[in-house]
Amino acid sequence: MDLHARRADSFGAQAEAYAEHRPDYPVAAIRWALEPLNTSERLEVLDLAAGTGKLTAGLVAEGHRVTAVEPNEQMLSELVRRVHDVRALPGHAEHIPVPDQTVDAVFVGTAFHWFDQVKALPEIARVLRPGGVLAALWISPDPDLEWYTEFERASASSVESQRNNPLDVMAHPSFGAMEEKTFPHVHRRDSPEALIATVNTHSRMLVVDEEERASINAKMLAFLRARPETSNGPFDVSMVVEAFRMVRVSE
Repeated sequence: MDLHARRADSFGAQAEAYAEHRPDYPVAAIRWALEPLNTSERLEVLDLAAGTGKLTAGLVAEGHRVTAVEPNEQMLSELVRRVHDVRALPGHAEHIPVPDQTVDAVFVGTAFHWFDQVKALPEIARVLRPGGVLAALWISPDPDLEWYTEFERASASSVESQRNNPLDVMAHPSFGAMEEKTFPHVHRRDSPEALIATVNTHSRMLVVDEEERASINAKMLAFLRARPETSNGPFDVSMVVEAFRMVRVSE
């Protein structure tokens, strides 16, 4: 198995930690993504590569009928345990277990970079109704947060951080032009150890050996203890959510 595949498949063993420590998504980004549908009615929404349901929970809270599709059995089980009133199905972006033209919107939360877009985009187009929306969201630390930039250097591992470039989403004839908007967000952490736990759910940390992970964790803790912003007690990590949407065109 190559490194990309190992990273993509690394999250299941840490599903509980992922659900506990990863940030959620702002409701403003969800609502913006759905604006082209021009309705306040309850929608049929698909959360693709749903993980443990960080985005799913927000979609359910907005009152939509949500189908969550996730390939990893452990992640899907954690989603079912934590998020209620959702239909949860095993499946991949390249083979979505949903009938043709049965959903109003497909959401992807910080996962589009794992897809084979040549196969995934036609599948997403297949399940969307004409006029439906594909929304891809990426959540990451605010690049203007100076101390976090330094913290990332302290947390570097032998496996490079997989920086997503949302603009790498391919154009496809089934979709109209891509629109983009950025939303501020905050991830509350109770302690330095809680932020370290978040970092340990990233694939670049999950695929290194125990010795390297322990060494990096020690460096991260020393850094956070030395900073007045993060030395003890709760603190906020400023985040940004880059949201992209494309409308399914009629053929």
